[in-house]
Amino acid sequence: MPDHLLVRAARGEVVERPPVWAMRQAGRWDPDFRRVRDGLGFYEFSADVERAAAASLCPRRFGVDAIILFYDITTLPYSMGLPFALRPGVGPVPDRPVRTRDDLDRLTADPPPESYQHIRDLLKLVKGELRGELPVIAFAGAPFTVATYCIGTGKDIAATRRFATEHPAVWAGLLDKLSAATVGFLNTLVADGADLYQLFDSWAGLLTADEYDAWAQSHHRAVLAGAAGVPRILFVKEGPYLDRMVATGAEVVSLGTRHDLAAARREYPDLVFQGNVDEEVLRSGTPGQVAEAVRACVRAGGTRHILNLNHGVDKATPVENFAAYVRAAKGDIHS
Repeated sequence: MPDHLLVRAARGEVVERPPVWAMRQAGRWDPDFRRVRDGLGFYEFSADVERAAAASLCPRRFGVDAIILFYDITTLPYSMGLPFALRPGVGPVPDRPVRTRDDLDRLTADPPPESYQHIRDLLKLVKGELRGELPVIAFAGAPFTVATYCIGTGKDIAATRRFATEHPAVWAGLLDKLSAATVGFLNTLVADGADLYQLFDSWAGLLTADEYDAWAQSHHRAVLAGAAGVPRILFVKEGPYLDRMVATGAEVVSLGTRHDLAAARREYPDLVFQGNVDEEVLRSGTPGQVAEAVRACVRAGGTRHILNLNHGVDKATPVENFAAYVRAAKGDIHS
């Protein structure tokens, strides 16, 4: 297996250029992705291993430095015993939200790998198609964000706070179960050949510092400590608590636009940072503006930097802008 640029960069090695990939690089913005999906519902599509593999591989033609597998963070709670449906304009909705101790007891903290076999098969198929050309990134939702979906609140932080106040034992138990299951899930995918993984916390950036310590930070540390053996990336969407993020044990910390990448680089010179081109520039700018944003980010990132966005590629992003993003990252002065 080649010693891939992205893996070397994630380990903190000095590399010839910053590697580039993007969250949601396989998504609806790409006409090839839409052709592969062919109108299927999200969960039906992601459960079809051959289509999910083809979707995961779509960004390869742009020259990205890694392939991230296409599935959803609710795959894990589904394997634990909580099915989900995807409602347009709402997002993942549990069949039966966790409300009581009985609801919590129905979830297993140690789902057998066979319960997410389609993800394992997806990893095997993508690696087989790549034949060592690119590294493969697995991922999991962080316990806090996944827990909000399990109780049916999602990004409604006020509703999550009410639940945690009214049902503290159920809330704490849910976070603990999700942490344990996430460790097992990621360790399985690492053993199956994932080259690195990213832990996503989409809503933890909305928490107070005390809430973040109790509901997010402690579980980031537990998951990252329990699932090791490959480089680990922590992503907290526009997370305000950089000091907590860098103290989790993650080799790579992904930054949002609220962070000054150059300042973070100076403050933590030995850490690898990922990011932080604004996805709004990709969605609404010209290819030239995208290229300039990329070049500015590369200058700020210096060494130990993986180029990415502050969040995912928006569904309205023009294809030519994504192409310009990758070309500029690779130093094409005509981007």
